[in-house]
Amino acid sequence: MTGRTTPGQPGWGHLSLDDWRSHGDPGEPEAVQKGECMSNRREFLTQAAVAAAATTVGTRALAAGNGHHPAGQAPGSGNPALPGKPPLAMDLFPPQHHYGAGGTQLGNMFRVTPDDQAEAMLEAAWKSGTRYFDTSPWYGLGLSERRLGHFLDDKPLEEYVLSTKVGRLLMPDASVDELGIWKGNLNFNYRYDYTAAGVRRSLEDSLQRLGVSKIDLVYIHDLAPSNKDLGDDWKQYLDTALKGAMPELTRMREEGIIGGWGMGVNDIEPSLAAIEHADPDVILQATRYTLLNHQDALSRLFPQSRRAEVPLVIGAPLGSGFLAGSNHWMYSTDIPQGYRQQRDRISRIAHEHGTDLRTAALQFTAAPDVVAATIPGARTAEQAKANHQSMQADIPAEFWQTLKSEGLIAESAPTPG
Repeated sequence: MTGRTTPGQPGWGHLSLDDWRSHGDPGEPEAVQKGECMSNRREFLTQAAVAAAATTVGTRALAAGNGHHPAGQAPGSGNPALPGKPPLAMDLFPPQHHYGAGGTQLGNMFRVTPDDQAEAMLEAAWKSGTRYFDTSPWYGLGLSERRLGHFLDDKPLEEYVLSTKVGRLLMPDASVDELGIWKGNLNFNYRYDYTAAGVRRSLEDSLQRLGVSKIDLVYIHDLAPSNKDLGDDWKQYLDTALKGAMPELTRMREEGIIGGWGMGVNDIEPSLAAIEHADPDVILQATRYTLLNHQDALSRLFPQSRRAEVPLVIGAPLGSGFLAGSNHWMYSTDIPQGYRQQRDRISRIAHEHGTDLRTAALQFTAAPDVVAATIPGARTAEQAKANHQSMQADIPAEFWQTLKSEGLIAESAPTPG
């Protein structure tokens, strides 16, 4: 571990909300407005991050190596790879907000999302109780960040958790209309940069696009073998990140510029590499833990995440819409063989037990105690409300037992309840 406070020591991760308030209101960054020294800006950002996370962001309070659980934390039962929820997960994502909102559709994924529709979706999510919002420069090449920042502009900093990503730098380019799955008149292009200077530049750009004064969590984005842009060179980019981006994000965490950092990837290998060789606070693991595909994450990622006390955020829990009834599976119309049939069988069983496919899919991804939050995307207010309702619904235990008995989910998969 590098330079973090530990239980019982003074430090920003252990200020109470009342203590934080006594240090000043983050809504009035006078030192920043007056152009005072960088240390004052960092102090301001630190205080803002404290309030957003409520307690620790940059610490993991399980005593390393002693097997003790902090007060109020129960050890896991049954599966030795899944003991009690790590404190970071509890502190950043309390049980009543065990899910968040992904920002891909704010970036015109697959089709254009009108501004008023994007605003209505965010408003519905907020009114439903969502307080964790995830975005990225990549989503609509800046559009998702701009829209989310506009929505959060009048929201108290201490009331939400915000994450964005690094790894690509955006460049104005009037020749770019649509780009891949991002639709509309984008007018930006991009280049990869996982160096120390690159991630610092990326965060500066994101703060400007968002128009906010704090970023709680930063994910190193799409540094994975499945990223066709990187191809066989992904390991070279990973080496660059291990020497550049990861140490720099650790420094920025210690400086108080960000609350914490991790990987935001679609493959398990880079997550494992970061856990083994660096000091991440959290991993955003997308596409590898859903109702339809989860065995690899259960076998490889969960035990290592637990050992290192690095909680997970689950991205694409609905398979980019497939588990809510769409024809897209993980950002593509290529549906793996057998997935439609498996989806239909689970859906029928869900209805027989008084629930539905979306609800089962979302609650399944939030069930493991190594998971801090699950972050489905939404395009409309109705979808945001449906996600919230799914997270609040009761699912009978018999439903999960039926899925396991019919071999539709892994026997070892944690389930709600």
